[in-house]
Amino acid sequence: MAILSKATGLGKGSLYNFFPGGKEEMMDAVLADIDRWFTAAVFAPLEQPNDPAGAITTMIETVTTYFRSGGRVCLVGWVGLGSSGDRFSARIGGYFARWISALARCLEAGHVPPSQARPLAEETVCGIQGAIVLARALRGDVAFTRILRRHEATLLGAIARHRREPNGA
Repeated sequence: MAILSKATGLGKGSLYNFFPGGKEEMMDAVLADIDRWFTAAVFAPLEQPNDPAGAITTMIETVTTYFRSGGRVCLVGWVGLGSSGDRFSARIGGYFARWISALARCLEAGHVPPSQARPLAEETVCGIQGAIVLARALRGDVAFTRILRRHEATLLGAIARHRREPNGA
């Protein structure tokens, strides 16, 4: 509540006037806003890529900017780890499942076989989340940037490899 109050300039009482359902309604609104942003900026470009390699590079750049090179927490992940995560578990699970699915679909559009695309997508999303935690714990963005660039290189390498191989196999 203190963070929301400071960010909006509103007192706690005013926040409750806007959200009579209390903290749960506020969190629902915050998660909905995050979902809208990620859908437009990250998921949709991955789900319908004209240029899979370009979509992956854009995702890495967008995520780096959004999370301020690891200086900003992943609120969805934070809620999922907290005690209030139970109330939002379906929504949080859906967020991560969609990200993994969208990235896997993008890799498949780049001729990476589904048997490789999904594990690469899972490892990348996990790596991004881990990089956020590590950057916060180490109070610096060097590891965050290095980890995201390494995942980007792995994904782009998979696409390049399968474009060169006959039948994408």
